[in-house]
This record gives sequence, C-alpha cells and structure tokens, in this order.
Amino acid sequence: MKLTAIRQFLLVLMACCAHAVICSSNGNYTSTEDRLSLLDFKKAISLDPQQALVSWNESSHFCSWEGVLCSVKHPNRVVSLNLTRRGLVGQISRSLGNLTFLKDLVLPGNSFTGEIPGSLGRLHRLQIHFLSNNTLQGRIPSLANCSKLKELRLNNNQLAGQIPAYLPRTLQKLVLYSNNLSGTIPTSLANVTTLNQISLSSNNFEGHIPSQFATLSGMKYLDVAGNKLSGRFPRPVLNLTNLIGFSFASTGLSGDVPSNIGNSLPNLQFLLVGDNFLHGHIPSGLTNASRLYMIDISRNNFTGVVPSSIGKLSKLSVLNIELNKLRASNKQDWNFLDSLANCTELQFFAVDHNSLEGHVPNSLGNLSNQLQYLYLEGNHLSGDFPSGIANLRNLFIVSLDGNQFSGVVPEWLGTLKNLQIVSLSSNFFTAVIPSTFSNMSQLERLFLDSNKFDGHIPPILGNLQMLGVLNISNNNLHGSIPKELFRIPTLVQIDLSFNNLDGPLHPDISNAKQLTYLYLSYNNLSGDIPSTLGDCESLQVIELGHNTFSGNIPTSLGKITSLQVLNLSHNNLTGSIPVSLDSLQHLEQLDLSFNHLDGEVPTKGIFENATAVRIDGNQGLCGGSLELHLISCSFTPLNSRRHKRSTVLKVVIPLASIVALAMVISVMLLWRGKQKRKSIFQPSFGSIFPKVSYRDLARATEGFATSNLIGKGRYSSVYQGTMFQDRIVVAIKVFSLETTGAQKTFIAECNALRNLRHRNLVPILTACSSIDSRGNDFKALVYEFMPQGDLHVLLYSTRYDGDTSIHSSITLAQRLSIVVDVADALEYLHHNNQGTIVHCDLKPSNILLDETMTAHVGDFGLARFRLDSATSCVSDSISTSSIAIKGTIGYVAPECATGSEISSTGDVYSFGIVLLEIFLRKRPTDDMFKDGLNIARFVEMNFPDRISQIVDPELLEEEHALSQQTSAAMKEKSLECLLLVLNIGLRCANPSPNERMDMREVAARLHGIKEAYLRGN
Repeated sequence: MKLTAIRQFLLVLMACCAHAVICSSNGNYTSTEDRLSLLDFKKAISLDPQQALVSWNESSHFCSWEGVLCSVKHPNRVVSLNLTRRGLVGQISRSLGNLTFLKDLVLPGNSFTGEIPGSLGRLHRLQIHFLSNNTLQGRIPSLANCSKLKELRLNNNQLAGQIPAYLPRTLQKLVLYSNNLSGTIPTSLANVTTLNQISLSSNNFEGHIPSQFATLSGMKYLDVAGNKLSGRFPRPVLNLTNLIGFSFASTGLSGDVPSNIGNSLPNLQFLLVGDNFLHGHIPSGLTNASRLYMIDISRNNFTGVVPSSIGKLSKLSVLNIELNKLRASNKQDWNFLDSLANCTELQFFAVDHNSLEGHVPNSLGNLSNQLQYLYLEGNHLSGDFPSGIANLRNLFIVSLDGNQFSGVVPEWLGTLKNLQIVSLSSNFFTAVIPSTFSNMSQLERLFLDSNKFDGHIPPILGNLQMLGVLNISNNNLHGSIPKELFRIPTLVQIDLSFNNLDGPLHPDISNAKQLTYLYLSYNNLSGDIPSTLGDCESLQVIELGHNTFSGNIPTSLGKITSLQVLNLSHNNLTGSIPVSLDSLQHLEQLDLSFNHLDGEVPTKGIFENATAVRIDGNQGLCGGSLELHLISCSFTPLNSRRHKRSTVLKVVIPLASIVALAMVISVMLLWRGKQKRKSIFQPSFGSIFPKVSYRDLARATEGFATSNLIGKGRYSSVYQGTMFQDRIVVAIKVFSLETTGAQKTFIAECNALRNLRHRNLVPILTACSSIDSRGNDFKALVYEFMPQGDLHVLLYSTRYDGDTSIHSSITLAQRLSIVVDVADALEYLHHNNQGTIVHCDLKPSNILLDETMTAHVGDFGLARFRLDSATSCVSDSISTSSIAIKGTIGYVAPECATGSEISSTGDVYSFGIVLLEIFLRKRPTDDMFKDGLNIARFVEMNFPDRISQIVDPELLEEEHALSQQTSAAMKEKSLECLLLVLNIGLRCANPSPNERMDMREVAARLHGIKEAYLRGN
C-alpha cells in the first residue's frame, strides 16, 4: 500500500513538474513567436527608404523596436504595430497572423503590394485594422473571427471582389473608398448595429442603396459616391436622424430630393449629391436642417429658383449649385442672394452654368466677408462689372467668364489683394486693362481673353511676382509687349495671340526661366526673333506664327531641349533652317511654312518625320527627306559659275526694273490678300473666327435639309454645307438644346477648342450662338469637313461583291498612321496645353479622317479640364470647372465609370481599347465579349502566340501578289509589328490606372514602331 501510494505520489509530482515545464515553455515560445513574426514581416520588406526598421535587430528587445508596442499586462506580447507613412515597399507577411494579442494594426501610407493575408482573420483581439493608402490587391479576407474589430480602413488601394458578407458586430467604422470593389452593397451591413460611418465611394458597386440601412440609428456618415448605383433618391435614409453627412454624388440617382429632408435630418451638416440625374426644385424644407455646413447639388437637372429661405442656414460654408437649370430673371428670383447675407460663414459660392439673367444685384456685396470662392461663369449675366464684389475683401477666386458683361473693368478690383485667380474671359469688357491689377500681389492666374480690351498692356503687370498664367488673347490690344512681363519669375504661360500687338520681341524674354508656353500668334510683331529666346530652357510650346518677324531663325532655339512645338509660320523669315533644330529630341511639331527660307533642309531629328514638319511656302528650300518632295540641292562648279556670271549680268540689269516692279505688285497683292483674310475673321467666339448667323448656316445647308445630314448623336446633328467667300465645304454641328445636357456639351466643347491647335485635332472654323427662325436658342459649331468620314464607318462599312459583304480595305501602314495620329493628339491634350485636357469620350466615331487619311480627334463635349495637379480641400470635393463625365460603354475606363476623380489615365485606357479595335476590327461591345471577357482580356489571353488568329485577317494577307518567299518574310515583319502595337494597347488598357503608360511614352513608341515598319517595307 505504502509503495503504491509512493508511486502515485511520484507520478503526480512528475506530472506537475512536466506541466510547469510545458507552461514555462509555452510562455517562452509565444514570446519568441512574436519576435519571429516581426522578423518575418521585416524580411518581406524590399525597400525601407526612411530606415524605419533599422532598430529591428538582435541588439535590442523587440518591444523597443520602432512602431512596436507591447502589453503591460502581458509582457513580451505585441499589442500594436504602427508604421504609418514610412515609405515601406513589399508585401504584408502572413506571419502577422501569429501576433495573437495584437489590437492595432496600423500600416497606412506605404507601398505594400499583394493581397491582405487571410491569417489576419485569426486576430480575435484586433480592434483597429488600418491599411489605407497602399497598393494592395485581391479580395478582403474574412474577418468574422475578429470579434472585437471596431475600425476597418482599407481605402485607396486596388482591392477587388465584394465586401465580406459577415463582419464583426462590434464594427463602428467601415472605410473602403477608392478601390475596385464590386457587386452590391451587402444588406447584411444593416446587422452591424454599431456602425456609425460607412465610406464606400469610388468603387464599382451596383444596385441600390440598401433600404435596410434605415435601421442603423447611430449612423453619422454615409458615403457611397462614385459608384454605379441607380434608382431614385433613397428615402429610407431620412430615418437616420443622427446622420451628420452623406454623399451620393456621381451614383446615377434620379428623381427629386424629398421635400421633408430638412425636418427628417435635423443634425445634417454635409449634403453631397452632385453629378446625378436629380430634378425638380431645390426643396425649401432643406433649410430646416439648420446645422448644414456644406451643400453640393451641382451637375444635376434642378430647375426653378434658389429658395429665398436659404439664408436660414447660418452655418453654411459651402454652397455649390453649379451646372443645373436654375433661373433668376427678376428681383423676386434674386431674393436668395439677399438672404445669403445671413450666412455669415459662407466661404464658397458656385452658381455657374445655370440660367441666371440680367444684372447681378448689389446685394452680392452683402455676402459674408469670409467668402473666398465666387463662381458666376456660364450664365446670361449682363450689365457692368458687379459692383458688390468690391465688398468681398477676402476673395481668392472670382470667375465671371462666359457671360455678357460689358463696360470697363473697375480700378477697384485691384484693391482685392487676396485674389489668386481672376477669370473674366468671353465677355464684352472694353477700354484698357486696369493698371491697379498690379496691386494683387497674390495673383497666380489672370484670364482676360475673348473680350474687347484695347490700349496697351500695362508694363506695371510685371510687379505680379507670383503670376503663373497670363491670357489676354482675342482682344484689340496694340503697342509692344512690355519687357517687364518677362521678369516675372513664376511665369509659366503667356498667351497674347490674336491681338494687334506690334514692335519687336524684347531680348529680356530670356529672364522668363520658367516660361513653358508662349503664344504670340496673329499679331503684327516685327524685327528679329531674339536669340535670347533660346535661354528660356523650360519652353515646350512656341507659337509665333502670323506675324511679320524677319531675319534668320536663331540657332539658339536648338538649346531648348524641352521644346515640343515650334510654329514660326507666316512671317518674313529668311536664311536657312538651323541644323541645331534637328537635335531637339522632344520636338513633335515644326511649322516654318510661308516664309522666305532657303538652303538645304536638315535630314535628322524631326526632319525625318515629314508629317511633323511643315515648310511649304518657302521657294528657296531644297533637299531634306524624300517625303518632303523638295528639289535636290545642286552645287554648280566654279568654272561654270564664272562662265555664267557675265551672262547673268547682261540679263539682270535690263530686268532689274521689271523684277522690282513685279515684287512691288506681288507685295501689294499679298498685302491685299492678307487684309482680305483678316476681314473674314472677326470677333465672335474668338477674334479669328468668322461671324456667322443662323441664316448663314441655314443657307449653307439648304435649310438643314436631311439630304445634307451626315451624322447624328445624342446632343447634336451634323450637316454638310458650303460657306464663306471661297465656298469651302464645312461640317456644321447643330446642338439639340431641348436635350438635357446639350447646353453643357456646347459650353464644354467651346471651352476646350478655343485655344487648341494641333494637326490631329478637328480644326474649328467658328461658332454660332443665336436665335433660329422660330425664336428659339440656336447653337452650332462649324468645323473643317473631313471627306473620309469617321473611323467607325471606315472600320465597319461594307460593300457587296455579288452576294458577299466586304469590309473597306485598310492597310497595316494606314492603321499605324491612324493610331500614331490619335496618340499625338492625346499627348498634346494631356501635356502641351495650358492645363491637362481629358477628352473623356475617345472612340472611333470621334476620330475623323481627312483626304490624306490623317486622323483628327473631335467631339470635346465631355472634355474635362485639370489646371492643377493639386487643389484645395474644398475644390477636391467640389468640381467647379467641368461637366459630368458620361463616356461610352466599352471605351470608358473602369475607374471613370465609377465616378472617380478624372485624370488623363482614363483617356489612355480608351486609346488602348480603340487601338485594339483598329487592329482586330472588333467592337468592344461585340456579343462575344460577355461574362467578364472584354476585348483587352481577349487579346491578353491570345498574346503573343495566337495573335495571328485574332487580328483582322486582312492585315496578314496584304502581300498575296508577291512571291511566296517575299510574302512570308513580309508577313513575319507584319506580325512582329502587330505584337509590338498590341502590347502597347494592352498596357494602355490595363484595369489599374497606375499601370498604364502615359501618352508621351505611347506616342514615342508608336512613332518608332511605324518608322521601323515603313523602313522594312
């Protein structure tokens, strides 16, 4: 018994000891595991530019490593990992899932790639999951086991798929905006009753806003903007009485806004429903939401007047009602402006692009003295410059362009010393430019173009030491260009074209070191082009055409390595073309036509590309590339020259007087021709555009006869007509103003085309804004006629050979030329204008072809302007200078279709789709593309081995008349070319905007491919 008892006692003792060892071992193991997990995380980091992980080594305890916090209650257990904005590059290690005590995972603002590890779903103590502003991809892993999770922030990544159906019931903040998430918004979110913030904007969600959200009584913020949602305004939202703000902008909502919204949401501070299809009147009950701070109902179809009760919103800071159909034509309609005086915190007021008429009431001056942004452009306002603006001493931006204001611009405007942008374009302002503008020491942009200013440019404007853009084009200015302007250190763009300026261009232009865009065309500038212009090393565009410059082209222009466009056409320049120009690697357009140049044309650089060079109208030029079709340069032997000299002398003397007389007559005829041309072009939509009336256009089209109708779209119809004294054939685009959006499209297209000049854009001849024969508004644009029609027709029109339908023949060389032309046009829009212009609707039907099959991009009705790479926090959320993007199914980029911020990468995507369509001759909306398969994916699946099976068969059958050996070689050359081109198309059509090429690289590569192909043939 005793022995048995002893044995049992020893067994129990051994068991306890073993248990103690195991417990001790487990404690050490878990501590070690946390350290190893962190080291695994470090191993997955490929770049640590800030040396954030330099302390993560064996010389110190891991609880003291940067960004690591351990528990007080459970020593050696990691409870927080915070490495915010450290610039880390790499993947998130799945070993983080072993940090079982982790509460806070905070890694935003880095460059993590790959997927979010599914192992993070095991962290049952996790409360904050913060991985925003990285480049993570894939799906959101299941987090159902993270039973204490309060915040999930994964915004600004590239996550795809759907939101997990089950999320922890403890979740309070769900922030997933700016990803590629799709599907519907799960109704199961309504089961997470603790939610007080949902941010899902800028994704691909479809369907409706779940009505079940009405049960989330604690909801304060709801943001679903920029998705593909549909349906009417979600009235169940009115049950969320604690709601502080919501954004339904760019979601496709329609219908009206509930009239009781102000009573139902008394705590509302933010109301953002811009860029939808909402209509009806602005509900007067909205003003009962007395805490409203921001209202954005822009880019909708609201009608009627602005409620006069708007002044009840005493806390209102932002009121954006631009791009609607709101009216004000009498004193009663303008009452809202009187009441806004009660909004003493108002900082932003945009009522542009509506139907406001008449004089602006003086009560404008009663608005808050905190007002910083005032947008009134694009209405029908008239009368003198609004005097009330004089009281708004803190204005940053005042925009009145596109109205009918007249009279003088008052001197007192210069006393508003906080102004940064002044835009008075496209009005009827007269007299001189006020010299007091020089007092606006903060002024960065001054737009006075398309008015009737006369007199001189005030030299004192040179005091504006922060001015970046000065545009006074399309006026009646005369005198010389003040040299003081070129001493503004920040000057990036100056546009003085289409005036009557004269005299020489001052050599002090060399002081403008930041000058990038120089537009001085269509003036009377004379003298030599100063050689100091070559010291402006930042110049990308030089437009000096249609002046009277003389002398030689300065060789110093060859020093401007960034130069992309050089236009010296229609001057009196003499001498030879400087060889230094052939070293300008970025030069894409060179126009030296209609001068008196002579000598041999260089053969390198841009001169190798005949389509990029214009030198016609210079009788003395010779040589150059064969494509220029110039006579060869001959050098007469010395003895022959001596023999001829006496003969020449005998002939020259008797003919001298005849030649002199002929020259005088020629000069007179040229002068009369120039004056005749000038007489045609009178101010209208711009001073170079001929004035035309409705009657002129009706006569040109035989009363807009259907026999002259050559195209019809959603917003307009296009007619062929014959106009002007020389009876040229034109295309007349007549806007259907009864269609919603047509007015905005006309405005957008006018704004886009007003200053665009490129050989691959459809040239506009003039615009007409008038009244038709029935007294209705009439608006039209007149373009050069493109005899080959549009690319869509060329690709898909058929002819019949017997019973067989045959497509039009388009060679590989022709298709290459077309995509090169379109690439050049987009590169100009994105990189060579006063600001980036995003076309937003590139497709074959908007690409027109002239008689030489040169492609021209047209239809800028949806164009978007991006003048800045960065904007203020207010303008980040509120667009104030563009209309809503629509695009065309099949061509619009995925992120554009969701209403995300517009950028040039959307055009790059559309270009990629168009490129693939051209070489496959398949529409992106073809029936074969369904169930997730699109044209880009189709090409990618067959690239590179099966490309010959999917491209247009015509492209590999062009050599059928050649010998079998030669044909096989040329087919191989064609296939090699197609692989290179289609690869560019795939890179442009990448679903991820960050992975796409930019148009500068696209154009350069396509030029190289085209030249290599043509040389090989």
